[in-house]
Amino acid sequence: MGDTPFPVSDLLLQFEPSSELPMYLQLYEQLRAAIVDDCRIPRGAKLPSTRALSESLRVSRNTVIAAFEQLLAEGYLEGRTGSGSYVAHALPEACLDARPQASAPGYGRPPARISARGRRMCDSMTSTSIAHVVPAPAKPKTFRVHAPSFDAFPYDVWRKMSQRTWDRIRPEMLGYGSPAGWRPLREAIAHYVRASRAVRCDWQQVIVTSGAKQAMHLVAQTMTDPGDPVLIENPSYNGIRMAFLLSGAVMRPVPVDHDGLDIAAAEQLCPEARLVYVTPSNQYPLGSTMSLNRRLALLDWARRRDGFILEDDYDSEFRFSGRPVASLQGLDREGRVLYVGTFSKVLMPSLRLGYLIVPPDLVDSFIAARAHYDWSSPVIDQATLAEFMNEGHFARLIRRNRALYAERQQILVEAGRRHLRGLLDISPRACGMHLLGWLPKGIDDDACAATLHANGIESLPLTRFASEPFNPGGLLLGYAPFDQRAIETGVERMAAILEREVVPPR
Repeated sequence: MGDTPFPVSDLLLQFEPSSELPMYLQLYEQLRAAIVDDCRIPRGAKLPSTRALSESLRVSRNTVIAAFEQLLAEGYLEGRTGSGSYVAHALPEACLDARPQASAPGYGRPPARISARGRRMCDSMTSTSIAHVVPAPAKPKTFRVHAPSFDAFPYDVWRKMSQRTWDRIRPEMLGYGSPAGWRPLREAIAHYVRASRAVRCDWQQVIVTSGAKQAMHLVAQTMTDPGDPVLIENPSYNGIRMAFLLSGAVMRPVPVDHDGLDIAAAEQLCPEARLVYVTPSNQYPLGSTMSLNRRLALLDWARRRDGFILEDDYDSEFRFSGRPVASLQGLDREGRVLYVGTFSKVLMPSLRLGYLIVPPDLVDSFIAARAHYDWSSPVIDQATLAEFMNEGHFARLIRRNRALYAERQQILVEAGRRHLRGLLDISPRACGMHLLGWLPKGIDDDACAATLHANGIESLPLTRFASEPFNPGGLLLGYAPFDQRAIETGVERMAAILEREVVPPR
């Protein structure tokens, strides 16, 4: 083919800024189609440099780099040192058979025959980290977010608790179970949150769910009708967005600052809203803690509006200095707060157990709603967890992980100071399982995360959680499952990738 680059810009590539599909994936799909479907780009053709193509397409160079990295990783392109990128002469046989309309597994464009709700669920996967779409490998890659420390988990203790459950099995434990959950576990949860989180409840208010996400969907389906406005933090957890999207609610994003969500500003923005979602103990993903004044103002808003507050308390156990911040629910005297907790961050995500604590007058409604999902979570697992908590193993594991995560966060911060200066600004936080690193202005964090992922480093871009772009962008870096060597090696590799392929020379 010679060394003259193929005129890719002549292919009339088009981008949709309003699409949930990141720009680099839009470019990847169009280049892949031009290579495979109609051979508009012939085998062996040399492609323009990433810089030249970004200028001709008027997109970020990082966007082009990320698209090329994906094509290289999948075998559509091959790189030649000192020469550039070329279309592979021999594409994998599976690639030649692939078509965008094929029914192969994946999260591509949904077929037209599915419902609008199904289409929204499929579309949402295009803006989700690959780590959350496909089964994660047994050993997480640095710096995966949301993963606990599996090396610190007391496997022998859990195995004994599980065996004891089977030794004491009763006929009622083999049936469907109560939609509200196994009573001993509900009692254990109520005791735990009263002692550690200052939650005001009795065991009858606790509803065991299949993870925190199911609890959020329960709230969205039970407390909103299509068209109802709801307030959410901006940025915020993507799981709550999907819950409200599927319920038909209209989300009104509210910016957060170092004191948390400003309900006075939110009320001006949307005075008719009667439900708000917040993460007051550790704002996700920014990490701020809601001040007492803001908490009281939020409760006052709920009283005046006859509204409700959905409090997501996803990892408050891991505060590294002093006692954990008390829950917002503990300040509630009028039954306005619905409180969500999870065991995924302390124990293991595969357990799929969480809980929802609701005001007394809503208990029956939520138990009925819970029955319409999967009726109940596995009773054997609930019984094992109840024993694990009642014998003190759960509290001991939290204390052990709290010290471990504090140490690992410090390792990440110090490694970042040594290797990431000018590339990624990482500062310590008082709690949590991840840190937020700020990129230099002008760097596309979504394309940056894609480049890192193609090179074996996992991260989540901040803009993935925002309703409006952040400038500068940022990357979420998890540290909980990684020892010192993994963290330091990961930071060194990340620095090399950022300096070589993402951040312009200083």
